[in-house]
Amino acid sequence: MTFHLNTHFGGLALASPVIVGASPMSMNEHTRLAMQQAGAGAIVLPSLFEEQVIDWSWNAGRKITARERSLLERSDRTQHNWVCPDADSYLALVNRASSLQDIPIIASLNGFTAGGWMDFAGELQEAGAAAIELNVHHSRPSDFTSSAEIEATILEAIREVDASITIPLFVKLGRNFTSLPHLARQLLSGAQGMVLHGRAPKTDICLDTLKLASRWRLTHESDEMESLDTLMQVHSFCPAMPLAANGGIGHADHLIKVLLAGADVAMVTSAIYREGPDVIRFMLDGLTEFMERHQMQSMRELQTRRPLEFTNDEDRTAYIAALTAHLHSSDAHLPPPNLHADRWGHPAT
Repeated sequence: MTFHLNTHFGGLALASPVIVGASPMSMNEHTRLAMQQAGAGAIVLPSLFEEQVIDWSWNAGRKITARERSLLERSDRTQHNWVCPDADSYLALVNRASSLQDIPIIASLNGFTAGGWMDFAGELQEAGAAAIELNVHHSRPSDFTSSAEIEATILEAIREVDASITIPLFVKLGRNFTSLPHLARQLLSGAQGMVLHGRAPKTDICLDTLKLASRWRLTHESDEMESLDTLMQVHSFCPAMPLAANGGIGHADHLIKVLLAGADVAMVTSAIYREGPDVIRFMLDGLTEFMERHQMQSMRELQTRRPLEFTNDEDRTAYIAALTAHLHSSDAHLPPPNLHADRWGHPAT
């Protein structure tokens, strides 16, 4: 039996449903090649931060706002954590990675203000990025009058960025929104996919110095995923929005569950740090064995057999029709993929 693990995510044709999430690992050429050979469908480069884009815009002669100037002045305290020293270096990284890899390279932007992102997003596209991941966070609650204003501001920024590029724009959101299913419907006018969820460093208080501290940790292999219920809610409410699962996907069972919950792809990071790129191959092996056991030959067949809750048969029929129409619509803009997988999930021409 032949298994086809190729799939689509927001306009990208992928050889597999596993995407390497944004991290410093993908800075290294040999590591990116190993990820590709292990079966990764795409690679997200580490994030370029808003302060760096503002600095690039300012150097290019664009006037910056008072808020942007304030961010730029504070950047001295954060720049020691930047993976890329500046925006021009990031453009060079995107260009080299996209030239050397045979799978899509996704650029990552992290911040909130739209401003210079519109111009820079176009630069990323010209450098060879296959898509852009926009890691959205919002500033202090005191800067807004309501949660609705926060979401409206973010939606406007996303639409402006999307209008400046022709490649897909994926929006990476945290958990602190009133209703992600409703937000997904609004994002259809500006984003080609959502990533659930963006992780942030944990804030802690040092009891010796009485100062705040931010700590980042990898998810543990035994950690339970926290996104299954949200994935199901968003997908059931807005099946037209392509979804990427993110956070805590450590082995094949996790991959299978998020795909059944409504995700089109899974982003994997911590597991690669722990076990190396070959963990991607092990996940795809497990997915292939699962598909063989349940007599599924393609990702599309898996998607139509998701155990989602519907109030009646008419809802289920309408869901399958919407999913099929969405998949066919994606196909219309893409060349047929020529990458398949052998029975163990290993890409083969």
